[in-house]
Order: sequence, then structure tokens, then C-alpha cells
Amino acid sequence: MASTQKRKEHASTFSSSHYSIAHRFVFLVLACGYDHQEVVFDVNAIGWAPQLKDKTDKVRKRDVVLSFGAAPSSVAGASIHVVQLDNSFPFGCCINGPPMQDPTFVDFFTKYFNWAVFGNELKWYWTEPQRGQLNYGDADRLLDFCDRAGKPVRGHCIFWAVDRFVQQWVKDIAHDRGQLMSAVKERLRGLLSLYAGRFPHYDVNNEMLHGRFFRDRLGDDVAAFMFREAARLDPGATLFVNDFNVECGGGYDPYATRERYIELIRELQRRGARVGGIGLQGHVTNPIGEVICDVLDRLAAATGLPVWFTELDVCEPDEELRADDLEVVLREAYAHPAVEGVVLWGFMQGHMWRPDAHLVNTDGTVNGAGQRFIDLRKEWTSEVRGRVDGNGQFKFRGFHGTYVVQVTTASGKMLKTFAVDKGDAPLVLDMMDL
Repeated sequence: MASTQKRKEHASTFSSSHYSIAHRFVFLVLACGYDHQEVVFDVNAIGWAPQLKDKTDKVRKRDVVLSFGAAPSSVAGASIHVVQLDNSFPFGCCINGPPMQDPTFVDFFTKYFNWAVFGNELKWYWTEPQRGQLNYGDADRLLDFCDRAGKPVRGHCIFWAVDRFVQQWVKDIAHDRGQLMSAVKERLRGLLSLYAGRFPHYDVNNEMLHGRFFRDRLGDDVAAFMFREAARLDPGATLFVNDFNVECGGGYDPYATRERYIELIRELQRRGARVGGIGLQGHVTNPIGEVICDVLDRLAAATGLPVWFTELDVCEPDEELRADDLEVVLREAYAHPAVEGVVLWGFMQGHMWRPDAHLVNTDGTVNGAGQRFIDLRKEWTSEVRGRVDGNGQFKFRGFHGTYVVQVTTASGKMLKTFAVDKGDAPLVLDMMDL
């Protein structure tokens, strides 16, 4: 395995914050858990960061013209200050019951994330550990909190295809096709009827590249049936496939190739499943931006579906390298037009599924990886100052989201709020109509 020291020697090559030299080299890589392998990259270290920033500018920003009406002379030369209140791109995080009792956790979550997902509380083994003994109270409490905070929640997950994550009572009836199918239908009816309209996304049958529990017992069409029935019960929800290791091109994992993922999606669609999005979990180690970008390109070209990173965490004991690795993934995701959201699988030490992936220490201090995340969020937030021109206009280019503008003239100050949505043409806003 490549040592931490070995990675430190080459860290500058794979971090956007350290790209400064152009060269070609050979090294050993363990990208997302790859076995030892020699990889040769041509790295244009001078051009990489500007290229990604150019992609980001094209995908996540829009030209805006603030127009101040038919009497421009009254505002010409006025001081103007535009501040973005929030970025409309979803940056979410996994939450659970215990950490939500910690004010430090809640403060960081509410400040830096605008979406959520529950780590366990919506999974079938949690909501019905014994047949007929339903527990939606934990999910209800988390969902109520997120509703009050204005944070949409991904529904994770309706079913889990991997045998070891299927609760025992379901395994006990699996020999009886009729009983198992009845339980599947009741799970769909119970969950989606109860929460209809409250979860904008659902991961329908988690990790189908790595498990076949329901398909092996009920036939291949059952996966598509889950999608069809979920769409009927909650037509407003976007239904996702969701799996791991695909973002790394498969590597050591023969089940997680992009080709197999594409074929799974196509097979579901042939059977009438309304697949609305592709989930890449993103449990990564030593990520390589070029690999991630290639996977995103191919998934988007083959399916035309939006992609979300649904469970991102970056495992690395060295905090500096962890920060670099996290930045690699976030920059590639944010710059890619197919990616419509990124959800982290936790952020606080002691409340993470994987070790050495946290952004915030147990004492509440933000570590290097956490500060890198905060810095990127700040970089992707617009703030501009200037003066209204002689035509009564102020022009800027800003990230998609909501804004407040303060205009200061000789007669006083004016505050207005507005939103910048996606679009190729400049957004022209008559400020006197807002």
C-alpha cells in the first residue's frame, strides 16, 4: 500500500490548491480502494485548476443585469452591494438521532448544509425490525426538524438489495414467494403513503450492483416493480438507483463498473421503471479527479439522467491530504453539468461511518478538511460591489441562488431580494418591480 509519506510527496499533483508544475510521472495508486497498480498520468498542473474553475463558471453561474427603471439619472453612480444569501446547489449531509442532541453538530449542520439524509432512520430494518412492529417516530422527529429548518431530505432507502442488510424476519419468510411479495407491497404502501410529498428523493432498492436479495427470490422484474409502485404512490418524488465504487471506475470492484450501472438503469427502464436519478455514494479513498470526471461524462452521455453524490466521505488519516482529497471530489462534482447535488455521509468525529473522514473534531473544532469545505462553500458564494452605470444598470455574474442587494443614493438606501436561476441568457431584472 502506498504510504502516507509517499502520498505527501505527490499530494501537490492531485490537489487543486497545490497545482503548480506540469510534468508526467508514474506512481502507485489506491484510488477508492484499488489494489496495487501502476498508473501513468499526463498532468498539466498549471492548467488543471483554471480549467475546472472555467467549467464551474459556465455551469453554476449566470450573467445578471439589475435595471433601475426609466429614470436612470436618479440612480446613476449610486453605490451598490450585492450579497448572495444562499447557493441553490444542494450540499447535504447525513444526520442521525444521537448527534442531533449535540448543539455543536446542529450548528454546523444548519450553517453549512441545505439538504439532509437520514443515516438509518428510514431503512426498513429500522422502521420494522419485527414484522408488524412499526417505528416511524425516529424518522418523524428528524423530518420535522428538517422541515422547520427548511432543508429537504432524501429518502434513504425503501429497500436494500444486499442480503446482510435485510432484517431476519424478512429472511425467514423469503422461502414463501407470496409472503415476501406481500411484505414488499406493504412496505411500499406504508412508507410512501405515510410520507407522500415529504421526501423529494427516494433510493428505491439500494446497491443493486452488489446485491440481489429480492430479485433472486421474486424475479428480476421486482426491482422495476418497486420503482413503478413508488412512482404511483408518490408521483412527485424522484426515484434513484444508488451504489458504491462506481465513481472510481470500478477499480478492484468488478460489480461497480460504469457499464454495469448503465445496463442496470436501462434494464429497469425497459421494464417501465421511472428512474429519475443516479446515486454515486462516494465512499472514496485517494480519489483521482480525471477518473471521477470520466465516470460522470459516461453516465451522463449514456443515460441523460442527473447524478448526485449521495454519501460522500473521504477517508485519510492525514488531515491535510484529507482536505486535498475532499477538494478533488467536490471540485469535480461541482464543475460537472450532470451533477445536481452532493450529500456528505457525516462530518463530525464520533458520528462517522468510516474513520479518518471527519471535518469537525469531537471538541467542536473544525479541522483542515472542514476548513477546506468551508472555504469552497465561500468560494462558491457571490458578493460584488460597484456603482450603477449611466444607463441605470448594474451587471455582474453570480452563482445560482438567492440574493439581497443594497443600493445607496443621496436620498437613502434601498434593499431588494431576488433569485438567480439556471439559464444561458443574461437574467435582466427590473429592480423597481421587485
